[in-house]
Amino acid sequence: MAKWTTADIPDQSGRVAVITGANTGLGYETALALAAHGAHVVLAVRNLDKGKDAISRITAQSPQADVALQELDLTSLESVRAAARQLRSDHERIDLLINNAGVMYPPKSTTKDGFELQFGTNHLGHFAFTGLLLDRLLPVAGSRVVTVSSIGHRIRADIHFDDLQWEHSYNRVSAYGQAKLANLLFTYELQRRLASHGTTIAVAAHPGGSNTELMRHLPSWAATAYPVLAPIFQDAAMGALPQLRAATDPAVLGGQYYGPGGLGQTRGYPKIVGSSKKSHDADRQRRLWTVSEELTAVTYPV
Repeated sequence: MAKWTTADIPDQSGRVAVITGANTGLGYETALALAAHGAHVVLAVRNLDKGKDAISRITAQSPQADVALQELDLTSLESVRAAARQLRSDHERIDLLINNAGVMYPPKSTTKDGFELQFGTNHLGHFAFTGLLLDRLLPVAGSRVVTVSSIGHRIRADIHFDDLQWEHSYNRVSAYGQAKLANLLFTYELQRRLASHGTTIAVAAHPGGSNTELMRHLPSWAATAYPVLAPIFQDAAMGALPQLRAATDPAVLGGQYYGPGGLGQTRGYPKIVGSSKKSHDADRQRRLWTVSEELTAVTYPV
């Protein structure tokens, strides 16, 4: 399917979709599309006022949209646990968990639990959130965990097990690369663990180059180049298509990775794409999983 779009999304009536960071950018576009196709969509967001505004915009476009709000701060494991408890109380089943929220290239800072902000938010927060909700997905045929990675998983990227929190030195690009590589290692290891259950699958996606709020922390060299590169970037609606396809296309298989099919995976319609050799390293996958369980104190039912 050369040009998969939101028009190809099957009817989502009766399905429950939880999307992190759904008040803006890729997450908002994902929520908008799923709500328009009949899903009950939960916007899991840090800022409730922005979340309420997003719901107003969604219902303005789709008056019949079934949309709810859940407070979630991925920089706080206490908040992650509280959000998961509430969602478990509200929903007997979850069909789609879309780990979309993220931060990119911030100055050196930490989460409320002392983790480096990018690793703590993009990976550890989602690792804990997924683990705490997984038993709501496991009984549901066709359920999926979709985690959003990035082209950045290839750029100066490795898992620095000797300094995961960048306490000895900090490079914002390398730290982002570590976090986005972690998203893929997590997806592939989760899929290996889910394979024997036969219901839930784990899939990854990336938006290519997209104009979203993530760009606000660009390093000075990148900020200088951005006006030149901006024309090759696509808008958030296009950038959201890979994660929407990963979430809804009936042909999707566990462990696949979706991204734009155009120039260097920076733009275009979504298709299956490849990821780095490091992302497929089973030893890295297992080691990161073990460390993540230790750091978050969340263990999985698979």
